[in-house]
Amino acid sequence: MDNTSNGRRVTGPRLIALVGPFQSGKTTLLESLLARAGALARPGNVRDGSTVGDSSAEARAHFMSVEANVASVDYLGDRITFVDCPGSIEFAQDMRNVLALCDAAIVVCEADPRKVAALQVILRDLEEMKIPRMIFLNKIDANPTSVRDTLEMLQPASRASLLLRQIPIFENNIATGFIDLALERAFVYREHAPSTVIDLPADEKTREKEARYSMLERLADYDDALLEELIGDIEPPRDQVFDDLARELRDGHAVPVFIGAAEHGNGVTRLLKALRHEAPGIVQTRDRLGVPHQGPPAAQVIRTIHTAHGGKLSVARVLRGAFSDGQTIVSPRGEEDRIAGLSRVMGATSSKQPKAEEGDTLAFGRLEHIMTGDCIRDAKQQGEIPAIPTLPAPEPVHAFALVAKDRKDEVRLTAAVAKLCEEDPSLVFTQDAASGEMRLAGQGEMHLRVALERLADRFGVLVNARRPGVAYRETIRDGVTIRGRHKKQSGGHGQFGDVVLDIRPRERGDGFAFAETVHGGTVPKQYFSSVEAGCRDGMTRGPLGFPVVDVSVTLTDGSYHTVDSSDMAFRAAARLAIADALPKARPVLLEPILSVEVTVPSDALSRASGLVSARRGQILGYEGRDGWEGWDVLKALIPEAEMSDLIIELRSATSGVGGYCAKFDHLAEVVGKPADAVVAHAAQQRAMSGH
Repeated sequence: MDNTSNGRRVTGPRLIALVGPFQSGKTTLLESLLARAGALARPGNVRDGSTVGDSSAEARAHFMSVEANVASVDYLGDRITFVDCPGSIEFAQDMRNVLALCDAAIVVCEADPRKVAALQVILRDLEEMKIPRMIFLNKIDANPTSVRDTLEMLQPASRASLLLRQIPIFENNIATGFIDLALERAFVYREHAPSTVIDLPADEKTREKEARYSMLERLADYDDALLEELIGDIEPPRDQVFDDLARELRDGHAVPVFIGAAEHGNGVTRLLKALRHEAPGIVQTRDRLGVPHQGPPAAQVIRTIHTAHGGKLSVARVLRGAFSDGQTIVSPRGEEDRIAGLSRVMGATSSKQPKAEEGDTLAFGRLEHIMTGDCIRDAKQQGEIPAIPTLPAPEPVHAFALVAKDRKDEVRLTAAVAKLCEEDPSLVFTQDAASGEMRLAGQGEMHLRVALERLADRFGVLVNARRPGVAYRETIRDGVTIRGRHKKQSGGHGQFGDVVLDIRPRERGDGFAFAETVHGGTVPKQYFSSVEAGCRDGMTRGPLGFPVVDVSVTLTDGSYHTVDSSDMAFRAAARLAIADALPKARPVLLEPILSVEVTVPSDALSRASGLVSARRGQILGYEGRDGWEGWDVLKALIPEAEMSDLIIELRSATSGVGGYCAKFDHLAEVVGKPADAVVAHAAQQRAMSGH
């Protein structure tokens, strides 16, 4: 059962990700793995909030994983750190931060056709990053179909072949045990205890032989020696079979499938032993990542946690060398920090460690300049910091405008949200220049709700959240020539500026343009820039209440006073002229239109089309999603005002996997009652805010 080409089993700490669709049983499996390895007296239960994973208040309140949970065990002399990753697509970035550094991933799934698309999304991330992966087919006790049929249903989700490693033994339609096809042994399940070896039932021998031969045939696709043995009807040595299984797992040619029921602890021991004997280790992971074996100690941060009492913790995997408490490290940006404590994480608890060895996954204390995804190295030794490829954070698809309930908390709000974004790179915090809104954007409504709960619980900042404003603009339909005069006398030098402006609409998207055709020095050249500045001032808010765009202004005439004229006076005259002209030029409201690409499973395309059409969307066309079997892309133009809850309904229509990307395309006119409603609402908001 060796897992190296030189015949020695991989040793050293491992990092294993538990991934899978929402509510597939990942956290329950983690409990069973920890209990079976002796780290827990008995497994906890998700329903009563007693699990090591999902230990945060937000996770327990919503009965779902909302962040990656880390737990380490020692099993038969090997240290394994598990990372239980959220299954919801809204919290998938926590999984992506972890994956690159993992030696392998256990993909937890079940025989539910509604979750195949979600499984495909997760497997695609693993495939893209070349992560060795195995499937744990959970809830085998409630599987309504045969395992063979289940694999046929799941196979389209995976580019690599699904390789069945075990087949269930049924009694009265209940899974009571399994046959391990590599070991050629039968086992009977025991509740929350290792399975017991039994004699292979006589009525299962034919089924076992057929299933084992099918497994060996798949392995022979990449092993010529094994192929010759099968052709010659020669039984291959067991060690050769396990070597092939380990190699195909490492190279990603096949995805081994194990079966069990995490809630009862069934199938867990064989899964642990498969990890121990077949999963790659840090040496192979370094090779996969292209990290040189020689060089200064290096580690990559996979998660950042801001704790109430312990300060900032950076959970990191040591790629090379070792780190000690008090050691100085350097970031990829050249910033130095001193490690203030090392600890092994076990859910919400931790234990101090003197050293972080190669392959370890530990929490590094108080690295203030270090962010999730940073690769750090020892500051005293020279050498390049490895660049570890990771999946980028997806673009936000949902946003809230935030206002602190207590105005004294506005500064604290900004600092607290910055820490949340540091923990979760898929959160984006911005301040809109035009409206002044503070906006928090993320991957869905639940994603943002959990962020606001953390703001309140961990940082004591309460906010009001509402739908963000839409960046409406206005323009004009007619041209106007108008005079603007600013004259003021209050003792001493007065103020005098006089301009004649020709104002004309421009083509959509051409923006603002200023020119002058003054003759005879009626307005001296030194004031031209002030006139332009005054025009821009006047267009910051038009008669409808929004910034004015796509307008040209030409200074054609005017007058000045040798003593009283000034830059300020001409700027004021131009602003007055614009304010007078715009209402006479037939103003019209403009709304932003977004170019949107919606990605959905093909069987949900008609529902997605209906959602787009109901939002005044113009469907431009459809096409298959490149490289994604069974997925389509819908292209459309949709008003920004109609986008606020699109992702919520899209996810509802696609079992949680639909998504979109959007970018600004153009501004379009809004007329009639819709325009009147927007203008009236904007006026009401200004009145309430006192502007």
